[in-house]
Amino acid sequence: MSQHVIPFENLRMSDVPLVGGKNASLGEMISQLNGAGVRVPGGFATTAQAYRDFLAHQGLADRINAELGCLNVEDVIALAATGARIRQWIVETPLPAPLEEEIRAHYERLTKVGDGSFAVRSSATAEDLPDASFAGQQESFLNIRGFENLLHAIREVFASLYNDRAIAYRVHKGFTHADVALSVGVQRMVRSDKGVAGVMFTLDTESGFQDVVFITSSYGLGETVVQGAVNPDEFFVHKAMLVAGKNAVIRRSLGSKLIKMVFADATAAGRSTRMLDVAEAERQQFSLADSEVLELARYACIIEKHYGRPMDIEWGRDGEDGKLYILQARPETVKSQEAHSLVRQKYRLKQHGRVLASGRAIGQKVGAGPVRIVASAAEMNRVQEGDVLVTDMTDPNWEPVMKRAAAIVTNRGGRTCHAAIIARELGIPAIVGCGDATEVLLEGDSVTVSCAEGDTGYVYRGRLDYEVVSTDMGNLPEIPVKIMMNVGNPELAFEFAQIPNGGVGLARLEFVINNMIGIHPKALLEVEQMPASVQEEILRKSRGYDSPLDFFIQRLAEGVATIAASFWPKPVIVRLSDFKSNEYRKLLGGEIYEPEEENPMLGFRGASRYIAHSFRECFELECLAMKKVRGEMGLNNVQLMVPFVRTLEEAREVVRLLEENGLKRGVDELKLIMMCEIPSNALLAERFLEYFDGFSVGSNDLTQLTLGLDRDSGLVAHAFDERDPAVKVLLSAAIKACNRLGKYVGICGQGPSDHADFAEWLMDEGIQTISLNPDTVVDTWLKLAEHSRH
Repeated sequence: MSQHVIPFENLRMSDVPLVGGKNASLGEMISQLNGAGVRVPGGFATTAQAYRDFLAHQGLADRINAELGCLNVEDVIALAATGARIRQWIVETPLPAPLEEEIRAHYERLTKVGDGSFAVRSSATAEDLPDASFAGQQESFLNIRGFENLLHAIREVFASLYNDRAIAYRVHKGFTHADVALSVGVQRMVRSDKGVAGVMFTLDTESGFQDVVFITSSYGLGETVVQGAVNPDEFFVHKAMLVAGKNAVIRRSLGSKLIKMVFADATAAGRSTRMLDVAEAERQQFSLADSEVLELARYACIIEKHYGRPMDIEWGRDGEDGKLYILQARPETVKSQEAHSLVRQKYRLKQHGRVLASGRAIGQKVGAGPVRIVASAAEMNRVQEGDVLVTDMTDPNWEPVMKRAAAIVTNRGGRTCHAAIIARELGIPAIVGCGDATEVLLEGDSVTVSCAEGDTGYVYRGRLDYEVVSTDMGNLPEIPVKIMMNVGNPELAFEFAQIPNGGVGLARLEFVINNMIGIHPKALLEVEQMPASVQEEILRKSRGYDSPLDFFIQRLAEGVATIAASFWPKPVIVRLSDFKSNEYRKLLGGEIYEPEEENPMLGFRGASRYIAHSFRECFELECLAMKKVRGEMGLNNVQLMVPFVRTLEEAREVVRLLEENGLKRGVDELKLIMMCEIPSNALLAERFLEYFDGFSVGSNDLTQLTLGLDRDSGLVAHAFDERDPAVKVLLSAAIKACNRLGKYVGICGQGPSDHADFAEWLMDEGIQTISLNPDTVVDTWLKLAEHSRH
């Protein structure tokens, strides 16, 4: 086998020393995964030896080593001058004649069987190793046509090993410059300029949750996604349901996708592409169909299984043949490399301020400092230790100064762009894709950058107090009660699922409706009758979906599916909506439909609302969403909970209505749980339990209604206590009734999270599960273990 140029199909992962991780991986997939249906475009690689032979002739290596021997990489100006000088030498030096002829032979072999357009990319022999993500530090040249242009592009790639960021990176990672050689991959170009492209990971990049595939996608060549030039569409696919053959797309997020990179006339290496604006209609729809998202996720799972580790994968859809291709795959090098410590660190803001900007949160930390707005790489040396770096998008060239920042904020980019990758690797909180950060944040102002509140990151005015809470989750002892969690926000579910738990005792639909939909369901049912301004806002919010009703059903299903997939196969008890009329009024269009009640806490809510003629159609939308999650998406660990059931007649009616809408108790393992939160529920426990599979105690309302006080009133708040003897009498009766009848009984109210002694009493009474706020799980668990020993 030649030691200078090798076809991809002749390469395996054992050839990393010859051609680097990227090219070896392409060869591995072409030779080993083609039979599994994974499409990878062909090509060839020049070897590390070819690179060394190139440097050896005309004295290049000696000149380069002399330049680097006396360089201080912390001196940004000297670094830039030295790097530019070395790169110029390399580009101007012709390849050795034998190497050029060998490349010509492989080039002609490829151009005989199709379009002669190529991507020319680097593959450093130390790149893409598990302990050293080079984060795309060398260059890619796209749509290269013609042999002379190809040779020029190869020399440009060789030169890119001496980019400023690459020189500094090797120093910081402890690599010796001479030990890192470069292979060049020449790969047949996928025409994603006419289609779509993006990046996918076989885990969640923020929490490290490994049961999902995370996919980003935008129009045109994938470089815009990698560079952070666009805010792409995002999709999460649940691996277990994918294997089960279900529609496993559990979450979607519509990106703005403002621009796309397409091919220009091929004139010279590196100048073969241009940027175009994306048509408004294309921006407003998802760039991938569900079937394509699932196909990509299947490829990702095949690749992950083959390599036996989480992977970072680039892909493209050819706009001419319509097929999906894998362009490269490498090990994921941040979350999968974190030590699997049993000590969990959680950043938590102790106060909040005015939100100045928001975008995609990268990492889960908090950082604070003065704003430093940097317009271009020429100004990057202005960033001082502890500054908050704010820019349009962080070019990977900036890596030498990014590590100085307390946080990074960009206008553009998604969760898989270079800025996000480098921020994760450096352990710095970053918010990408804010849109207007460079306009709304002011130079020198103190701000706090919080990535500790879910998928959305917030820039707050001023330096806010925050704390870092460390929790040891190791070796929790056995206790005679199952600890579950209350989870409202789907964006935090991947993270929460990694805390020891027995499932979710309360998932609230109100959070999903309020935060992911924001529209009154009746307004969606009657969108044509809405005032023009409301109609316009509904259409804006529901863009990307088939219709406003489809938007409501899909978004509700996505919110629940994200939580259900996070905790699969453990039970997830989803409480059907429990908005009160004053809360429904706050949704878009709500004022048109909702009455103004004197005491909405005791008014039109829960089961009575579902069965009312005026609301029944709205409730049926919820049923459709839940049916979709359990059936089409396969997440039958979802159990349903009905809140605020006042009478036996309401119990009977709501169970009948659920059955009419395809949610029959006992079918496909569906359990119906009733909230026990009204004294009548405990007093008539056995009769209510004829209609349900068990009770989940809502201690907040039960306490309020037993003691006759408004828990929202500051005047009587001091008397509110779930441990009051009267409340305990009702609780004890409900627990005993469930246990006597062999039914489920748990508690999802706030009480056990606030009062460890109350949790201990409930355990002694024989409650089966206690559902807690996530941040109280471990402490309460340990206190219950201590109590059970005495």
